[in-house]
Amino acid sequence: MQGLKMTSLSRSIEDIGRGTGESPAHKPETHTYRTWSSLRFSRWRSASQRPSPPSTPSPKTGKRSDVTNTLLSLVKTHNDDYTADPDGLLDSNEEVDGTSDDLTQNKSTFFHRRFCSLLQPGVNKFSLRMFGSHKGVAAEQARVKSFGVWIIHPYSDFRFYWDLVMLLLMMSNLVMLPWGITFFEDQNTTPWITFNVISDTLFLMDLIFNFRTGILGEDSHVILDPKEIRSQYLRTWFVVDFVSSIPVDYIFRIIDLESRHETSDVYRTARAFRIVRFTKILSLLRLLRLSRLIRYIHQWEEIFHMTYDLASAVVRIVNLIGMMLLLCHWDGCLTFMVPMLQDFPADCWVSKNNMVNATWHLQYSYALFMAMSHMLCIGYGAHPPEGMTDVWLTMISMVVGATCYAMFLGHATNLVQSLDASHRQYQEKYKQVEQYMSFHKLPADVRQRIHEYYEQRFQGKMFDEDSIFGELSDPLKEVCYSVNF
Repeated sequence: MQGLKMTSLSRSIEDIGRGTGESPAHKPETHTYRTWSSLRFSRWRSASQRPSPPSTPSPKTGKRSDVTNTLLSLVKTHNDDYTADPDGLLDSNEEVDGTSDDLTQNKSTFFHRRFCSLLQPGVNKFSLRMFGSHKGVAAEQARVKSFGVWIIHPYSDFRFYWDLVMLLLMMSNLVMLPWGITFFEDQNTTPWITFNVISDTLFLMDLIFNFRTGILGEDSHVILDPKEIRSQYLRTWFVVDFVSSIPVDYIFRIIDLESRHETSDVYRTARAFRIVRFTKILSLLRLLRLSRLIRYIHQWEEIFHMTYDLASAVVRIVNLIGMMLLLCHWDGCLTFMVPMLQDFPADCWVSKNNMVNATWHLQYSYALFMAMSHMLCIGYGAHPPEGMTDVWLTMISMVVGATCYAMFLGHATNLVQSLDASHRQYQEKYKQVEQYMSFHKLPADVRQRIHEYYEQRFQGKMFDEDSIFGELSDPLKEVCYSVNF
């Protein structure tokens, strides 16, 4: 084996001395193994073929000194390899130097880049319209990197999907929490506890993410400074989000369990408050998550408005209808919950309709029917209210329903009018033209020509072009003129 190494070495030395790299008369034999010396030599040859910086040769030795130095370094490398590995074989447990470390480093670098890209704004229709161009998006990505790894851009992919998950979770919480508290006495079942624990955990995580998520300023500039984000969040929505995320009812349950082994006044007081009705009332604190729902829906409305105008209008209409249905659902649960907390007095609507021991389907249906009847002011349900509690509940439902109904009509009217403002303006203008022609008693053929002129000139839409062009910059004016004229 050592003779084989020396033979290959001598051939390599002869090739280098000739300056040809490899003699065509002596082709290397093919073996089923690779030696350390051949591996080192192949690495040296690939490195020696790279261009090196120009150097001034010695006037005495010239080119021969370079060849001599190369041969000496090759012999030294061969001797070192033979000392480290006498058998000359590349064993199965031996690896090429640096290969494992390079792979590990490449993997960590890839995942690091991928994670950072999720926290930065992606290149999509919304970001392009928000920042103007690809260069603007790249500049915003660089700005996010300058603030550190754990800063989340509000228009990033991670925040987009996280907000989508939180939006669905908040909707399920706002629907299921009043329903479960009102119509189910046993709230210690495994599915209910699991749902509450998962919800509370995700809401606490969202509370932490809000401290590291950029905030949109008044001038559409995204604030990414962690100190400013923390200061502004603490001044605005932190208290509401914190109270709605803390499982106060489960904390009182833990205190009640520990109070069995304690005799101090603090634990006696906690145990006195630990009753079923009070726990249900404490569970209603989670309904403060409605503030998050409104904020998240507003953000999604902005995204759809920046991307799709028609989709933005549809989202607003669905939002209004959904809020009305949610309020009806809450009012229905409240209508049944108040008599339940009073142990169903004889003059309440639940006792009169024999709903005390009915199934939850029947109880919820009657409660929702009464709530919607009160909110829409179309009646009092099956029986008019007689007890003082029912009377006050009915009045509250009427006031809330009338207010929401007026707000719904106002928002819906403004939304429909804003969908096609130019067409509405054209119709108003043409009505004035018709009144003008009728006042001056123009002939029918002239009226027809005027009608065709307006249809051809404005095509059913009217704009104040002079005002619009006056607000544009000179480059944009040139672009609009080149496209339309």
